[in-house]
Amino acid sequence: MNQWIIQAGIVFALLTPLSGFGQEKASPYFQIRVIDEQTGRGVPLVELETVNNILYVTDSNGIVAFYEPGLMDQTVFFHVRSHGYEIQKDGFGMAGVRLQTKPGGSATVHIQRQNIAERLYRITGQGIYRDSVLTGAPVPLREPVLNGGVLGQDSVLPALYRGRIYWFWGDTNRASYPLGNFRMSGATSELVAKGGLPPSQGIDLNYFVNEDGFCRPLCPIVNEGLIWIDGVTVLNDESGQERMVARYSHLRKLGDVLGQGLVRFNDDTQTFDKWLEIDLANQWRLPRGHAMRSPDTEDQYVYYMIAYPVVRARADLESLADPNAYEAFSCLAPGETFRSRNSVLERDAQGRPIYGWKKNTDPVEAKEEQELIQHGLLKPEEAHFLPRDVESGEPVAIHSGSVYWNAYRKRWILIGVQMGGKSSFLGEVWYSEADTPTGPWRRVRKIVTHDQYTFYNPVHHPFFDEDGGRLIYFEGTYSRAFSNAPSATPRYDYNQIMYRLDLADPRLRLENP
Repeated sequence: MNQWIIQAGIVFALLTPLSGFGQEKASPYFQIRVIDEQTGRGVPLVELETVNNILYVTDSNGIVAFYEPGLMDQTVFFHVRSHGYEIQKDGFGMAGVRLQTKPGGSATVHIQRQNIAERLYRITGQGIYRDSVLTGAPVPLREPVLNGGVLGQDSVLPALYRGRIYWFWGDTNRASYPLGNFRMSGATSELVAKGGLPPSQGIDLNYFVNEDGFCRPLCPIVNEGLIWIDGVTVLNDESGQERMVARYSHLRKLGDVLGQGLVRFNDDTQTFDKWLEIDLANQWRLPRGHAMRSPDTEDQYVYYMIAYPVVRARADLESLADPNAYEAFSCLAPGETFRSRNSVLERDAQGRPIYGWKKNTDPVEAKEEQELIQHGLLKPEEAHFLPRDVESGEPVAIHSGSVYWNAYRKRWILIGVQMGGKSSFLGEVWYSEADTPTGPWRRVRKIVTHDQYTFYNPVHHPFFDEDGGRLIYFEGTYSRAFSNAPSATPRYDYNQIMYRLDLADPRLRLENP
């Protein structure tokens, strides 16, 4: 009996068509790849929308996996749009393409880049290479669709520590509930020289996770409220060992700060421990924003910047722990507190404001300079941190960013986002350069625009610089927050996006008077 069943099974198998047996099943997806006409590289974050408003967004390879019952094996029109990129319009003013969809087929769409900087890939969040995986395209990441359980992450803080790159983020979203990790998330990656991916390809993040695979809190110093860190600083201790410290802020909610102080990284637990608490009256006398060291080996300071480096302390742990050791770059008279229209400036015998590093004196940067100019206490041409657009001549107020030395330009370069921009309130990114980290910063050039969408807290990663500093990489947080966007971009919203800038571009030759 059993033998008869086996023989019958063999006959049935021989008579059955080989659908999916011994061969790969044909893909149901029609692959659409959008490429930068200038470079031939796939462009992420390009929206393709059908006539009946079905929206698709390219992944980090510039790919859309299209499969829509009822719209296969026929001509389909896609509206095409993307921040800082354009596609040629037809005679009716339609910016898009007509494609003949076919399961398993493919098409390439060319798009023109208007941005000077080139958008490369998304760094965090779910589905970074979703459409590539669906269509079988190669991907560079070990975890191309979900890493660390992360759906969204806020504002990166990188640091080179003990031979690796450490990455820290603020509030982190998860799939299982709208509230995720609010006590800092983190990951590490390898430097290129030690086997890490080239920055042109991506960043293979190794997240610090809990048993459930989701990012664990790296600063669990309180049981309630939010913890944010910034000013991550790596210095040697007395024994010559690298130590990593940072400022922490304990918040009930945005704008409601309960406490602040310093934390130290514990290499045994791979978390930050509370080091000391600092009175809230010390608003600037502690690490903040991003830390920067000068390439000048004789410069013994570490500089801190939210946009421009206007706070510094000696580069030792004892100084970082002492609020009285901090200095501010300021044009105020020594010992003065900034009081808007009642501020007292320090001037020389010719009446010129004296900018310099001063103790017990409030820092002055773009926001304060704007107020001083408004009240007639400072002339626009005397300001250090109010550069002007090289095209329009209008002043550009930089909200946040970073300043680092660049070997290719042999100057200090700024990557910063404007507050109050025309295309978006907090989404236009600018480039500038100066002879010193404190300026004066005179001219800026827009390098990235986001149409009615936010791209805040951008930061340049000098450890990724290539070709002697000619190619630089920077990222920022792409978010609907602070914008008029009618809806959030699926998968991309509240995540980090990487850009690359070629400093040999002639449009970046800024003439400083």
